[in-house]
Amino acid sequence: MWTPTAQRSRRARRPYPVRTITTRSQCRPSVRFERLPAEVFHMILDRLSGLLFKRCTILLPTKDRLKLISSMFSQIPCFKLEECTAAECLGFYSYGVFLKTMISGWDEVEWHRVFNFLCSFTNLLPKIKMAVTGKPGVSWYLELQLRLFCRQVLLDPWSSKDTLFWLTRILKPWPVVLQARLLFILYGPLLPDSTLAWQGIVEREMSHSALWNLTRVIVLLYSNLDLKDWTTDTMQTILEELIVLPEVWHMENVARLLVLCGNTVCYSILANKAHNGQLRQVSRLIVHIILVCEKDGYCMNWVVKMVHQVCQSFNNTSERFAFIQRLEDMFSEVTMEVYEFVTAGNHHEDMGQTLWSLVESSAHFHAKFLHMFLKNE
Repeated sequence: MWTPTAQRSRRARRPYPVRTITTRSQCRPSVRFERLPAEVFHMILDRLSGLLFKRCTILLPTKDRLKLISSMFSQIPCFKLEECTAAECLGFYSYGVFLKTMISGWDEVEWHRVFNFLCSFTNLLPKIKMAVTGKPGVSWYLELQLRLFCRQVLLDPWSSKDTLFWLTRILKPWPVVLQARLLFILYGPLLPDSTLAWQGIVEREMSHSALWNLTRVIVLLYSNLDLKDWTTDTMQTILEELIVLPEVWHMENVARLLVLCGNTVCYSILANKAHNGQLRQVSRLIVHIILVCEKDGYCMNWVVKMVHQVCQSFNNTSERFAFIQRLEDMFSEVTMEVYEFVTAGNHHEDMGQTLWSLVESSAHFHAKFLHMFLKNE
């Protein structure tokens, strides 16, 4: 006979499909997130709703809330570093959605507690240390896991201001050279097999889309230099370290990165090199910035104004003349390097195109440069 009590009893005996989630003692690939039917996966997300959890635990202190999250998430390998081998697992993404919903509106002190909890829960800092102190690319799976976890859980779900909070927490424990290494792990270009392009960025030209994520985070950091212990000098040093990882980058990649970063970052780096007496380095870099603008279709007036700014930063006319003379010499030097490579029998189609673009870029730059001086007379 049916009664409400009997119905509730039958419902109570009906197991909710949480057993489909692996525990560490029941780790089988067949029950990972990526193999679950979509409807089951959505039921799991519903049960792990950040908003529901936030409302149910509203009277608890932050410490107890974090303990409850730990007890839940410790049973799910897909929420932990290096415990899920699926290439397209949604675990970290789901973790990020849950966390953002859960802690939105909390104050900064509580966010610090959350970061400390995440470091403890995932053993994050020792894993970062292993990745940034080892040889680039050797621990490729750990590098990828750190990138996915930090990006999908802490960085990508948030607004720029909040992203900056999490990013500076991740970077702050490390010296500048390791901060640069960590930025590359988190935002550097990837190869088609999803490994980091450590050698690719050294050996060949990268597209602007490959460098876009790195550009975005550099601009974000440069735009918030009012933070404590975060200055222009800090960012310049990080960027200088970045472009020699793991070796000196292909010069067009350095130039393209600076062009994408825009006026503030580009001028900061060029002027710093110029004032430190590195006229040869800054001249070579400017020649390649001009080349990148020609190749990628950027307005040459922008480069002309940038060179003029750098020129004006020198103290007197003789220093400015020395800078312009070095720049003109470098145009000739780079052009001859590319010409000799092409005529030496190195039948490389890209280099032939580069030689043509270099000649065109020189002509366009000098036309705009002369026009600027004639207009100011």
